Amino acid sequence: MREYKMRRGEHLDERIPDMAGTVEEYFGPITATEEHNGSDLHVVEDPENPVFERVVAGAVSYGSKKDTLAVDFEERPAEDVIAEGNADAAADAVDAKNEFLLEATGRDAKSRRESMKRTVEDDADTPDNV
Repeated sequence: MREYKMRRGEHLDERIPDMAGTVEEYFGPITATEEHNGSDLHVVEDPENPVFERVVAGAVSYGSKKDTLAVDFEERPAEDVIAEGNADAAADAVDAKNEFLLEATGRDAKSRRESMKRTVEDDADTPDNV
């Protein structure tokens, strides 16, 4: 499960007021919910795009901190997708993920990668036994 922060000064509920509707728009009907860090996330067990096996997405609240977007995209092996003749669906899957994350976070793929790198670097600087 990956968690994404919003841009400075922005909040997830302002960017996506209807998380369930947005998840359904990008990936298909929500079939269940799943708990993650005390928050219920939306689960799409049978996504419309054949590349995805399962999609989990939603807001995670941390009390005094801003909400973060938690997502888990479970994808099928590329060989299986190509063997079924769905190679074009792979490009559509990448577009769907990137557009959803851009709408939710206000950050493009490059900005999200840089933010993740900074988080990993900051974690590496923190001693383990503090």
